[in-house]
Amino acid sequence: MTIEAPETKVVDSYRIACDGGEGALGHPRVWLSIPRDTGWVECPYCDCKFIHMEHQAKAG
Repeated sequence: MTIEAPETKVVDSYRIACDGGEGALGHPRVWLSIPRDTGWVECPYCDCKFIHMEHQAKAG
C-alpha cells in the first residue's frame, strides 16, 4: 500500500526550495534537486511532491 503525498506541485526548475509554507506548519528551508530520470522529488520534512513540468504526465 502506498500513501499519496499530501501536496503535489508542478515546477519548471530541477532545483527547488521547500519551507513547508507559512506559520506553524512550516519547516527549515531545504533545497531539493529533482533527478532528471524520474522527474520528481519529495520533501523530507513535509512530504510535498515536486514534479518537473516535463515529467508531469509520467510521474502523476
